[in-house]
Amino acid sequence: MKIAIVQFPGSNCERETELAVKRAGMEPVAFLWNESRARLAAMDGYVLVGGFSYEDRSRAGIIAALDPVMRELKQQSELGKPVLGICNGAQVLVETGLVPGLEHNRVGMVLAENKRMAHGKILGTGFYNAWVHMRVSDTYQRNAFTRHLTPRDLLHIPVAHGEGRFVMSAALLDEIKTQGLNVFQYCDAAGRVIDTFPVNPNGSMDNIAAISNKAGNVMAMMPHPERTPNGDVIFQSMRDYIAEGGFSAEKIAQTVPLHYYPVRHKIPVYEKHPSAHECVVSLMITDNHAVTVQNTLSQLGLPVTVRRYTHWEIECASQAVLASILKSGVLYNERKESKVDLAVSATETAALAECAYLVRSKDNLIGLKMQQILQDHFSVDGMTAIHHGVLWKFGSETIALPELTEKLFHTNIIYNQYAHDCYQHKHC
Repeated sequence: MKIAIVQFPGSNCERETELAVKRAGMEPVAFLWNESRARLAAMDGYVLVGGFSYEDRSRAGIIAALDPVMRELKQQSELGKPVLGICNGAQVLVETGLVPGLEHNRVGMVLAENKRMAHGKILGTGFYNAWVHMRVSDTYQRNAFTRHLTPRDLLHIPVAHGEGRFVMSAALLDEIKTQGLNVFQYCDAAGRVIDTFPVNPNGSMDNIAAISNKAGNVMAMMPHPERTPNGDVIFQSMRDYIAEGGFSAEKIAQTVPLHYYPVRHKIPVYEKHPSAHECVVSLMITDNHAVTVQNTLSQLGLPVTVRRYTHWEIECASQAVLASILKSGVLYNERKESKVDLAVSATETAALAECAYLVRSKDNLIGLKMQQILQDHFSVDGMTAIHHGVLWKFGSETIALPELTEKLFHTNIIYNQYAHDCYQHKHC
């Protein structure tokens, strides 16, 4: 049995994954994203490894999700072949829509930034590395990766991620639980599913550690079963699924998609709070995030220029308070960043069809953190709120604005509506 170990630029868990596949009696085959996709058809299964593909530019998993190799993996999954995405691989599967498997693989969820919660308080955010317990849920789906497990079996394995929090609508979560697609849940050493840190290491809804598609042959898992023999049972199940001829294109074709149908939210025009001040910051050095997004869109047939700015909306009592905030250096570093006037830059590129969109995290964790730093370490008072966002600006000489915006949002490249709010910015 040949299992393709799929790697993108930034992948870093291929060695552990190869060893886990070997321990399960299968043959790992290294596959780089830029190799001939025809090689994938000869494989019996696939593992998208962990790491930080494309340095998590724009957001974790989205650039790899738009790579042509994922179209081939979609086709192979439709033949019933097993596809396992681990950590960053899980983020890629979610951003392609292969998980949880809505109609036409629409994106219906997100793996958002970690939020470590206890007693209703945020204890920490961002990257977290620890050993956790997990088990299959009480109503789990018996699929390609769970053939040898029951809710009594606890797996003690590591997690290491910054964006591992499964977030979705309540309606989709209900359907996923009804179908048993919330395959693995974080639990304590006694198997109890407790929605508090450190049992739930990232704030994931329903303590979800892994979700599968309805057909049961594609699974997105945030913990790392490949890093310990404790997780070998997952790869052994994958082996037996293949050996028993579990995959069938006919079976996959007969699987009815989930009923949940995501509706794209309308993009409102951004209006700052009446008492707020805008601070837009640009990098003085090359912005690799913008370059990667521009190159990705070009490869998708969208020749555009891309600029990316950090956006702060500061609600404060006076100009003096604002001056103290900006002088602190907390919001931006004058050695490598500078404030910009978008109204001026817009006049310089008036010949282009341009649009600008402000993307904000629904949780505003960065804004809350900066506000706390200013209060605690710089004794800045008089702040009501600080909101953080990313302002994307797109221009094209060949594509009309309506077509540009339609194609741009079809890619989902700048935001995921389950984690972010998006606004049309006035400077467009």
